[in-house]
Amino acid sequence: MGGLSRALAESRAKKSILIFVDNREAKNRVVDALAAYDCTLQPRMLLVGDYVVSDRVCIERKVTDDFISSIIDKRLFDQMKALKENFEKPLLIIEGPSLYGRSGLTPNAIRGALATIAIDWGIPIIWTADETETAGMIYWLARREQVDLERSIAIREKKPRMTMAELQEYVVSGLPGISITLARRLLKRFRTIRNVITADEEKLREVAGIGPEKAKRLREVSEAEYQG
Repeated sequence: MGGLSRALAESRAKKSILIFVDNREAKNRVVDALAAYDCTLQPRMLLVGDYVVSDRVCIERKVTDDFISSIIDKRLFDQMKALKENFEKPLLIIEGPSLYGRSGLTPNAIRGALATIAIDWGIPIIWTADETETAGMIYWLARREQVDLERSIAIREKKPRMTMAELQEYVVSGLPGISITLARRLLKRFRTIRNVITADEEKLREVAGIGPEKAKRLREVSEAEYQG
């Protein structure tokens, strides 16, 4: 049973705290770690953020590599703008090792981005070491909102139109074992969704993060006859 399915099966029986989780987040270990808490996970196609824990709190989660790449390709501030426009109390979780010393940006460029998020957008930044710590933080944010403050949970998005690149990333990240980061690598390498789907295993393995097992699975899924 996959991480999201297991988490749902275990947490639904408890009838407790509800957390909306974006479908693209369903493949990471945060979902597995949340299964240990007294909460129910509800998968949704969230147009804004990654986790919604109340009518006013939405969380955007970024691992350090994705945070850096989102500054470079200019997605970051569009995402922060959407968070601020749709939720009263948006939050940004940055997960993983230090942002500094990574390729692509100078320390001052990173500091400038963090300052803009915190000051210009007024969005608090929470730092976590790994998926387990992120899960704990999300749970306690949800618990404070829903139990301590007795707030409801709802999604009231303005539904910003997704760009073509975002739609393509969303489709490819729905493939088995493919995170949003891997989806971007595949699209950068093959340029179209059609090319990703039709690429042979040897070509797929040329993409960083796509090993023999993932390449084989992608080929199986793309070639299997639908049995529904």
